Amino acid sequence: MASEKRRLPMNVDGPFFVDSECTDCENCRGVAPDFFKRDEEHEVHYICRQPSNEDEEEMMLQALEFCPAEAIGRVAA
Repeated sequence: MASEKRRLPMNVDGPFFVDSECTDCENCRGVAPDFFKRDEEHEVHYICRQPSNEDEEEMMLQALEFCPAEAIGRVAA
């Protein structure tokens, strides 16, 4: 389970985040490519844009669900 304590600093502000447990598998970009970018130096993915509507939020939730490292998290509102 993703932890805010391990939240990567390159994530944009918002409820969704990637933490340091990311294994760079690219599953997130396969599910929601508009919301994730790869940090080449650290070999991890991070949130580059937060969802702005329900359809986009659903894509992010799917990415969260499909992350094998459980590195994608969501802060409770």
